[in-house]
Amino acid sequence: MIIVIDGPAGSGKSSTAKALASRCNLTFLDSGAIYRAIALLWLQSDRPDDKQFTNILSAVDITTHAVDHQFRVFLRGEDVSNQIRTPIVAGCVSDIAKKPFVREFVNQYMRDLVQQGAFIADGRDLGTAVFPNADLKFYMDASVEERARRRYQELTQSGSEDVKPSFEDVLENVRQRDHTDSHREMDPLKKADDAILIDTTSLSFEEQIQIMADHIEKQKHQP
Repeated sequence: MIIVIDGPAGSGKSSTAKALASRCNLTFLDSGAIYRAIALLWLQSDRPDDKQFTNILSAVDITTHAVDHQFRVFLRGEDVSNQIRTPIVAGCVSDIAKKPFVREFVNQYMRDLVQQGAFIADGRDLGTAVFPNADLKFYMDASVEERARRRYQELTQSGSEDVKPSFEDVLENVRQRDHTDSHREMDPLKKADDAILIDTTSLSFEEQIQIMADHIEKQKHQP
């Protein structure tokens, strides 16, 4: 079984997917974390051009592990799960993610990974481009201000101690990501026709989890 959650930056996809993985006995797959790890690799490689980076990416060791339903990303054997949440990575990940060779790499990585069990994955185009035949699709959204507030809280809690972004910077970053993700030529952000819309602006975390868990349990019991 593969269940996908799509939506814009800061809509709560990752935290929701983690909670649903625990509640519904699924393995969490954080596609955004894989893209962020590749963006970090690009930064660590001194921002190479596409030809150079294609060669670097094809040779690098990127692995993922779920530990107690927590998705961890390893780059060259190093756990970079915290490094990939810094503002400098957030500022370039959309540009990296729109490159066709990067998307092909990540999409194939995930398709191979989900052959091994029952997964719940979050991203931006999973239900339209990566897993069009997913067993269940959700599209999460919220107001841009609410999404920026959530992202700001995430950055201040798990980001580098040396980096203290302002809320205004985070809000602008979310707006820029919305525009980039929605207007990219390859696999733009959009709701799949058969996805269930979950607007979380006025929902508590537990409320949205319960709504989505109910849908998942119904799906599990379908013949």
